[in-house]
Amino acid sequence: MPLLDVSRIRAITLDLDDTLWPIWPTIARAEASLQTWLARHAPATAAACAAPGALREVRLHMNTHRPDLAHDMSALRRESIRFMLTRSGDDPGLAEPAFEVFFDARQRVEFFDDALPALEFLSSRFPVVALSNGNADVQRVGIGRHFCAAFSSSTLGVGKPDPRMFHVGARAAGVPSDAVLHIGDDAHLDGVGALNAGMQMAWVNRAGHVWESPAYAPHVTVAELRSLCELLA
Repeated sequence: MPLLDVSRIRAITLDLDDTLWPIWPTIARAEASLQTWLARHAPATAAACAAPGALREVRLHMNTHRPDLAHDMSALRRESIRFMLTRSGDDPGLAEPAFEVFFDARQRVEFFDDALPALEFLSSRFPVVALSNGNADVQRVGIGRHFCAAFSSSTLGVGKPDPRMFHVGARAAGVPSDAVLHIGDDAHLDGVGALNAGMQMAWVNRAGHVWESPAYAPHVTVAELRSLCELLA
């Protein structure tokens, strides 16, 4: 098993969803805000969305018919809303304002207790680059000052675990990939991706999952970011 070499670290790349905040409560709140808005402005669509299994059906439809949007969560959500509006007989032009309601609520995250202190610590010592397959906006979330750059799969056209995303992060930090520590919660997307890009990897395993990639191993596993910061101090 590899050991973390702190002396090599000159920059940090950092996942967002489920590393700094839990994503599914965030999405649930955003979808509830969208549903409330649709009930006022597109009631037929609101009723259709509330039907059991409807959102899953829409996701399957979009995955099948719009694979070009697989790396762009914002476009995928917007076009899913447009599809539901059209199918329900409401104005598809409402897709844009409806998406903005969802997107605004999606940025109102509830951080893990250790997240903001860890960001303060990390950004005071290293250039930090956000790498996310999701559509959180670090400026709108309110943490932009901690990052020298932020990239998503929608802006790059590729997502984790593609090593190209990690290489972009290293270049933005101004260091080679082997001088970067990537921090993330997903053993495959963050872990395998970062290791294939030549980075060291810190696995934030809050839920006690089992690492399932026998050909790879993280350089360090922590249950929360506070412990990682202590290792880097």
